[in-house]
Amino acid sequence: MPPPPERRSRVRRFSTGQRRVHRTTAWLALVCVASAACLYLPPLAELVGRRRLVVLVHEWSGLLTPLPFLLGLASRAFRADLRRLNRFGPHDRQWLRSALRRERGPRPAGKFNAGQKVYAGWLAGAVLVMLGTGLLMWFTDLAPLVWRTGATFVHDWLALAVAVVLAGHIGKALADPEARRGMRTGSVEREWAAREHPLWEHSDR
Repeated sequence: MPPPPERRSRVRRFSTGQRRVHRTTAWLALVCVASAACLYLPPLAELVGRRRLVVLVHEWSGLLTPLPFLLGLASRAFRADLRRLNRFGPHDRQWLRSALRRERGPRPAGKFNAGQKVYAGWLAGAVLVMLGTGLLMWFTDLAPLVWRTGATFVHDWLALAVAVVLAGHIGKALADPEARRGMRTGSVEREWAAREHPLWEHSDR
């Protein structure tokens, strides 16, 4: 028996495992950013208090942030999407040129557009740097004072950059209800997929 029309009009975008990885990582990142704000912004620090508890929450949320990614590697769909994110072809360069020039009209994109690929790569690198510098700050015997001073400087300024980039990511998501629905339910409208990711459905891009 053929599927109902509403199902035929939708296309599968993310598996349950992929959505869980995204949701868990998002919550850990938000807790990490929120606890950092409570440590560095005096009004929030005074409002929340209990600095030692906030430090503990910040340290462990940061330490656990890569864990959903590592667990997600057990999913074949997750690994396939990582390969897609790691590929940057001519259509991605064309997408970036169009975006930087603010050109209107369709932009070629596979399952992930070039902006999403750049964001994913940058964020992965930032998490590793934040984790490394955070460990140097946490375990003070790991390195001499000059290293820890440098780690603190990098950690603090990169944290600000991460907060700005995450805010931009959330803003883009809020502006695209169908993309949010795809992450929430796992499927998107076929029309949306054809418009926003025209090279995706019948390719491995």
